[in-house]
Amino acid sequence: MDIQTRKLNLITYLAQLQDESFFEKIEEYILSKVEKEDHSDFVPFTMEELISRIEKSEDDFKNGRFKTQEDLENLSANW
Repeated sequence: MDIQTRKLNLITYLAQLQDESFFEKIEEYILSKVEKEDHSDFVPFTMEELISRIEKSEDDFKNGRFKTQEDLENLSANW
């Protein structure tokens, strides 16, 4: 069973769950996992990096190096 199917099955199960105490335990578990995640490798961009990225993006757009929303939707339809 692939991960997408498993996610959908879990969503369906949770949507039908009536036991509030069990739901709270699941919720607490998920939130505790999120809080423990290590985000130390995330470093904010400097102002210079942001400006450089903006300039590159503008240059890419002016020179036609971009994909439209439709292009991306067509691409993702084949995943």
